[in-house]
Amino acid sequence: MEESAIKAGFATMKDGNAYDPLYYSAICRAKADWLIGINATRLFSTLYNKTLNVGRVQTPTLAMLAERQGKISGFVKEKYHRVRLDMEVGTITAQSETITDPQDAANIQAACHTRQAACASITKEQKAVSPPKLFDLTALQRDSNRMFGYTAQQTLDAAQKLYEAKLITYPRTDSRFITSDMAAGIPALVTTAAALMGAGADIPVITGQIVNDKKVSDHHAIIHTTEVAKADLSKLPDTERNILYLTAARLVCAVGDKHIYEAITAVFDCGGYSFTAKGKTTIAEGWKATERHFTTVPNLKHSGADGDTEDSGTLPPIAEGQTFDNAAATVTEHYTQPPKSYTEDTLLSAMENAGAADTTDEAERRGLGTPATRAAVIEKLVTGGFIIRKGRQLIPTPDGENLIKILPNPLKSPELTANWENALTLIAKGEADPDGFMRDIEDMARALVAGNAAPAEEYKALFGTPKEAIGLCPRCGGNVLESKKNFHCENRDCQFVMWKADRFFTSRKKELTKTVAAELLKNGRAKIKGLYSEKKDKTYDAVILLADTGGKYVNYRFDIPAQQPKA
Repeated sequence: MEESAIKAGFATMKDGNAYDPLYYSAICRAKADWLIGINATRLFSTLYNKTLNVGRVQTPTLAMLAERQGKISGFVKEKYHRVRLDMEVGTITAQSETITDPQDAANIQAACHTRQAACASITKEQKAVSPPKLFDLTALQRDSNRMFGYTAQQTLDAAQKLYEAKLITYPRTDSRFITSDMAAGIPALVTTAAALMGAGADIPVITGQIVNDKKVSDHHAIIHTTEVAKADLSKLPDTERNILYLTAARLVCAVGDKHIYEAITAVFDCGGYSFTAKGKTTIAEGWKATERHFTTVPNLKHSGADGDTEDSGTLPPIAEGQTFDNAAATVTEHYTQPPKSYTEDTLLSAMENAGAADTTDEAERRGLGTPATRAAVIEKLVTGGFIIRKGRQLIPTPDGENLIKILPNPLKSPELTANWENALTLIAKGEADPDGFMRDIEDMARALVAGNAAPAEEYKALFGTPKEAIGLCPRCGGNVLESKKNFHCENRDCQFVMWKADRFFTSRKKELTKTVAAELLKNGRAKIKGLYSEKKDKTYDAVILLADTGGKYVNYRFDIPAQQPKA
């Protein structure tokens, strides 16, 4: 912040009590998230005998992934055809509309091939593409995923390190503008960025289009700092350097001129059928010249950056009524395409806009999560085994898809977040009662538990077959089941647990196996070969006894007469 802004803040300080409603809003959000999350997680994990994490943000996010995967899995491709018309030895190519019947396509091709084509109409429209806005965290994460293949968490980690090195401003922001008191320093930053990328010095700087005091709350957009000009950037890791260059390039683009082009649509008649050709002619490169230059900067480690999605084809000069002899007509075969799987880029966008139609304009937060938390939500879904990364795609696992099947709709919909945020906004403005909001949340938690007292019959087998019992519990007689780290009694109140990595075994370079655990439960004793003695630096065989005393931990001891150390 500039010194003048700091002085103005001190000069207009308010009594802390004026901000009490903001505190109540924040504490209500935290309590509501905890109450619904912990109760729903415990409830459905118990019902289906598997750890099933449920949360106000992560569950609707998973639901979006599962819905998209369902559309992809259920997609049935359909064949269609087009007739392509080549004129002037391929310099002009026009296409027919979509044709579903192959015989119709063949008839059109036969009617047009080697016939004369005429330009029936030509339409020209000048269009302008405004410069992109500055980065907030979500926009930076989306572009870095598209450009470099970085995950949202990798981008956040790199941006945080750059911030700590004073090379960029605070990254966890949801604003894409700067404040008016920062405008004077922008030309110098643009000059630094241009030098960084090896671009020319004659770069326009239209600062006004990135300044908006009303759209900056806690933090302004992410930009690089004056420290960049002094730093040795060659020492930065590739990830951090790429993020820094991406941030600097965005500033130069954001203050640039509009990209202006002329879109051309030509319609041709041939054999009684219509064909369309499209192209464009660039009038002014504007900010796209900087964007294009950025992709050629040396030392940047790109990972298959997406190209310009606009139709970049050009058409030669064509006049209305102009004719073309001996046009070549061919039939091309195509298939309809399923929806694309989410990438981190497209998922972050979906999270940002989810439930926006149901959220008031005054709401402090919109969409699912915040720029600072969305990366962690995605990572939690990955580490929890509910989604996997396949290249750049995010795919729900069977457990993820099944979790969405068993949950009631309110937990899966972003509408829940929208309703909460609307209520929390009123609390923050002092127009709603925090206690009333919390009573509604408590009622929701009670209704959730009461309405899901037993697992749904059709979903009982979704999370695998019941665990195999390896023996009977010596304390209560219940079945002892195997899990990833232990063998435990099925009766949760019993608390009998035999840990696989119990120190009794690991200190002797062994782990409690299923076979040994089953024998201990059946006979109270088991012979183990190859136990290691650190004192003698030798291995030996021994009989181990299960010496459970009913305490917190299960104990083991040697059957001393049976010890047979090796020679």
